This record gives sequence, C-alpha cells and structure tokens, in this order.
Amino acid sequence: MKNQEKVDKTIVVPGDLLSEDAAKAAEGTYVENGKVYSLIYGLADEREKVRVIPLSGKYLPATGDVVVGMVSDVSFSNWKVDINSPYEALMHISEYPRRIESSEMAKIMGVGDLAIFKVIDVDPSMKIELAPREGQLRVLRSGRVVEVSYTKVPRVIGRAGSMISLLKSKLDVNIFVGKNGRIWINGKVEDEDLAVKIIKRIEQEAHTSGLTDRITKLLEEEKHGVHEKR
Repeated sequence: MKNQEKVDKTIVVPGDLLSEDAAKAAEGTYVENGKVYSLIYGLADEREKVRVIPLSGKYLPATGDVVVGMVSDVSFSNWKVDINSPYEALMHISEYPRRIESSEMAKIMGVGDLAIFKVIDVDPSMKIELAPREGQLRVLRSGRVVEVSYTKVPRVIGRAGSMISLLKSKLDVNIFVGKNGRIWINGKVEDEDLAVKIIKRIEQEAHTSGLTDRITKLLEEEKHGVHEKR
C-alpha cells in the first residue's frame, strides 16, 4: 500500500494488497490465494478486520439503517420517500403509529416534508421498506438539513460519537446524522450556520489526522468571532 502523510487511513485502489491474512477480510475487499486485496477505491481501515471505506458512490441502504428522508409522493397506501439513494423507498400506511385513513396521509406527511425513518427491509430487487424510528414518526418541521457524502458519515459522528458531542457542547443545536449522509441541525440561526460550516470542513478533511483538534480550535475561533461581532 502507498504511504500517505498525515492520514488516519491509507488511500487504496482496486487490487492493492491489504493483508496476508484472509481471515481479516471485510467490506470492500476480496480474497485471492489467501491474501486480502482492495475491491474498491477508498480508505483502508485495518483496526480489527481489514475493510475499505468507499470515497465516492451512492448510498445503498441496509436493514437497520436510520436515515433522513424526504417525501416525494403520497399514494393510496404508501409514502414514497427520497433517501438520497438511487432506489425509491416506501413507508406503508400500516407502519404509522396509529390507525389512519388514506385521506389523512398528506396532512401527516406531505410532499417535501423531511422525517427520520428506519430501514426495515431491503429485498434482492432493492425494494426498500421504511418505518418510523423507534415507533414514533418525527417529521422535521424546523431547522435545516445539510448533505454530505454518506462515506464521510462515520467521520462526522466521530469515534463513539466524539465529533457530534463536540459540536453539541460548543454550539446550542440539536443534530441528527442519518446513515444516508443527510444531517438535521436545529438551533439558533447563527449556530446552525456555524454547524453547517464545521460539518462541511469535516467532510472535506475527513481523511486527515488531527481533525478533532483542528475542529475544536476552529469552533473556538468562530464562536469568539461571533461574540466579538455582537
């Protein structure tokens, strides 16, 4: 593999040798003659298993993912939902927490509304079924949504939620990060603006080391600047 300065993970291309131990193979890799190779272009993570995190591409949902979706259509028995994927997702009327009539659906969630969903099934033909997260439908009536590459979501969250905890501690905002790369932010306008700016910086520098320290410094500088202007 190529050595990269100041990176947490090494950038690899298809065919790069990742490990001599076939038992370590995980997502984004393949095994040939007992050795593990990169299947895709991305960042190699070698902590326990050897996996490659894609640097580009479209979000492909998996059962259990929690996402931020936008209603694209309301039919007789389904909400059609854009989940930032090439494939359409559906939430059936029966998944709503209480019994409702079809005539009520558009009032509960109309075209353009954003909400938090859980992916409950993905079949081989990529039919995606959704349900409310934890049995309660949360329609996002306030705040704003920023989109990042879904491949950068783990970096935005941080190890054990460290990066999101940092943002919440420094800014007076609520933040929810969807697995599909959509991030909901809700707070004062100036804090939302700063949160968007910081999240975009995290996305741009996701592959570099020392990111948490730089983001901490940037937050302090930006917050100080905001107070100076007041």
